[in-house]
Amino acid sequence: MVVDKWFYPGVATANASYRFLASGRRAVTLVITLILVGAVLLTRTQTVVSGKRYYDLVVNGVLASPPAVPVINTDYPPNYDWLRQWEHDLPQHNFSLPAPEGKTGRYVKFSSQTQMLGWNNVLGVVLMDAHLAHESGRAYVFQDYIWEPAHYPWTKKDEYDWPPKTPLSALLAGPAAGGLWEPDDDTPRSISSEWFDVVCPRSERRFIPTSEVKQHVGWSEGDVMFDTWVSVLREAPESCIEVTTSPEDSFPQVFDLWLWGNTRLLSMWERFSSSPTSRLLATSPIVKSGVDKNEYLFLPKGPRPPHPASHNPYERMLAMHLRRGDYEGACKHFSLYSSTFYGWNQLEFLPDRFAVPPGEYGPERDAVYMGRCLPTFEDVIKKVRLARTEYLQGTGKTLDVMYLLTNEKGTWLDQLREALRVEGWSTIRTSRDLTWDSAEQKELSMAVDMDIARQAAVFVGNGWSSFSSNIVHRRLVDGKKPMSTRFF
Repeated sequence: MVVDKWFYPGVATANASYRFLASGRRAVTLVITLILVGAVLLTRTQTVVSGKRYYDLVVNGVLASPPAVPVINTDYPPNYDWLRQWEHDLPQHNFSLPAPEGKTGRYVKFSSQTQMLGWNNVLGVVLMDAHLAHESGRAYVFQDYIWEPAHYPWTKKDEYDWPPKTPLSALLAGPAAGGLWEPDDDTPRSISSEWFDVVCPRSERRFIPTSEVKQHVGWSEGDVMFDTWVSVLREAPESCIEVTTSPEDSFPQVFDLWLWGNTRLLSMWERFSSSPTSRLLATSPIVKSGVDKNEYLFLPKGPRPPHPASHNPYERMLAMHLRRGDYEGACKHFSLYSSTFYGWNQLEFLPDRFAVPPGEYGPERDAVYMGRCLPTFEDVIKKVRLARTEYLQGTGKTLDVMYLLTNEKGTWLDQLREALRVEGWSTIRTSRDLTWDSAEQKELSMAVDMDIARQAAVFVGNGWSSFSSNIVHRRLVDGKKPMSTRFF
């Protein structure tokens, strides 16, 4: 990765210093040595720095004063001061801009948004809320991701702000996090919740509890519910709207669990997947730096394959989501309540669909759910064989890189890796093999996992997982063929 001269303090004076010292060979040797040592040190920080440089460039094409080189320490959480400043300086945070931005702009904040759950439960709602704001002609107000403390990589004693928060622009890039819409799209750009408090003081907001609209749509199809909300937000004369929770609603989001866990959601797929919210969604620079840092792990190590193979390791990869550990109880819960697949995992054109078993709850139903939700060792090997064979038959291309996205550790995982080697997988990596250059990368490891799976030639997911659902969304929007996305 090339390091730009402007970035590091003192680099601009290097030529003058060099001319002064160049009178002797020893001086030249000294300079070269210093440059090499400096390059080694800079290499250790360049991933984080390059991510930060991206944010500096994006604001309006004018670089701020060069920041100091960060000190890398993954033992403590990042504070994101520089990224919060980047969000603060977004050009749409400006009173004087013409409508529909600025003082007379049109905005909507979803205070009803999911918080303190796993990132992937939150991500689906964030994207759908941003899509709704766009279709309503209003600027979406993006907010920090507030962690479920049990999922945070550090303990409370290490984090000064509890519950911990991460800027949305650390986790994703695109219009939902303040990025640009397309050139011919005059929808106002998303703003931060900090700027919303400035441009829309509470005295000027209209508050809409979710129950005020949801009581009229009930269990309607998702597209009907969506269009109802679009009408409410588009026709409201107020510049500033805040959608709030309702005490009587146990799931008070606009797009709640009852929708994500039901086929009613699917009527929204065509519009959502083709929307600029989906098409312009991108991997954040920090997450991309974590992916790039670990790409070498996936370089194939085996013999020359008998079938055509790409030099790109992701085009030879089968990524598999193996949720273990605490998931047994969740799987039994899904069985008890006859749960369908979650979110976009339910799409009818995807292979390996799930039909809820008929009849009353009991051991037979549990067995069906456990076989798909918490697959055994033998189930995993069988699915890998099938997915690989059918991919080869459909494309004629090699799969010889295996990536296991898993919270599993210990003997079971060791035995699975060995069995996969016997099956001919020469390169096998797991989530636990990834390493980090920064605390930011470590904190966003779940997003790194997701982006690796997004790029894989084949993905095998867990149908009840929001993590898998978000990967399915990204893969299909990227243009991956449905047959390359499988489920246990």
